[in-house]
Amino acid sequence: MKRGRVYLFLALANLFWAGNYVFGEMVTREITPISLTFFRWAFAFLPLLGLAWLIERPNWREAVREWRLHLLQSVLGLTGYTLLLYAALGLTGAVNAAVISAANPATIALAAALFLHERLNRVQVAGLVVAFIGVTVVLTGGDLGRLVEQGFGVGDLLVIGSVLVWTAYSLISRRLVTPPITATAVQGVLAVVTMLPVVAVAGVSLPTSGAGALGLAYIVVFPSMAGYALWNIGASKIGPARAGIFLNLLPVFTVVIALAFGATVELPAFIGGALVVAGVYLTLHQRRPTGVGVAEATTDRPVR
Repeated sequence: MKRGRVYLFLALANLFWAGNYVFGEMVTREITPISLTFFRWAFAFLPLLGLAWLIERPNWREAVREWRLHLLQSVLGLTGYTLLLYAALGLTGAVNAAVISAANPATIALAAALFLHERLNRVQVAGLVVAFIGVTVVLTGGDLGRLVEQGFGVGDLLVIGSVLVWTAYSLISRRLVTPPITATAVQGVLAVVTMLPVVAVAGVSLPTSGAGALGLAYIVVFPSMAGYALWNIGASKIGPARAGIFLNLLPVFTVVIALAFGATVELPAFIGGALVVAGVYLTLHQRRPTGVGVAEATTDRPVR
């Protein structure tokens, strides 16, 4: 496959994931985060099983043997992360959520260093600092005094929670032998099953407007299915470490889509976003790839 097509696949994957933030904010105005999370995976898991069979030709028995890890991953990455993110979108907005979430590769690199004893070079440490400064700028609106007086907003805290949950999901996923699309399909089935008691108590509803229905359809087809398939095809061709650089496009695409839908973006979000992108780029920097390193840890099984 030509390198230009590989890069296009990786860029499109991030474009689709960026749309998840914007359309997720729109759909949660009509239905609850529980409804959106449930229907996202209820509609996506069967097509994902088909994609897994076509692309990865998996050993299903091997996947079943890892059911405990898949269950944990489903609760963390497909249910927990998604619920926290969708709950946050209605409070903090798609742009702020995307910029804060863009620090995820840096938080995973830091967690890998702390818990898996992976080494960080000086450039990567500097990248972590720059990325977290960028997140702080977004959280405070560029005014540290406001943070002292008012504290963090609920939406911001929910996004931070989603980042931490995703960090745990990414580190644990490295123990899986199951191929990534297959793992997501299996975890999608488990997400639907484990959410049934919650749905029975809280209830669910579908969007009432045409725009809401289209937003839900977008989330099912593009971030959940197409984005994941394109990412894994691209990452398999150039390696996860190099593919990780494309994650920097996520907040950029989110801002562009949000502006196209009439949103306004404040200056601190631009400044903070630029710092986060720069910091993540430095964090993913490795002079000499030595097996599975920190940069590769940041790109494990991205479900967005």
